[in-house]
Amino acid sequence: MTNSWLAAEANQTYTDYGVRRSAVTTLANITQRDPDILSGSLVFVGTRVPVRSLFDYLEGGESLDEFLHQFPSVKREFAIAVLDAAYETVAADANIA
Repeated sequence: MTNSWLAAEANQTYTDYGVRRSAVTTLANITQRDPDILSGSLVFVGTRVPVRSLFDYLEGGESLDEFLHQFPSVKREFAIAVLDAAYETVAADANIA
């Protein structure tokens, strides 16, 4: 499976401190690969935090808030955009089957 969602746009609506927000975020602007940063692992832009860490935290039973607490350099809207894009990929794959 390819990571075609990395360059996709994620449409999202989320609640941030009780305020409902809507945004379109281009994932290419919030994730990056650089051979000089963690050997080219996919990270959140401007950080050394691997995107994989977000999924590891969630798979381990931690909340998004706990992940953001542990990695304060990651913006909430960036994490949500990555999760939305992953959902859209799964949903698109489910429609193909």
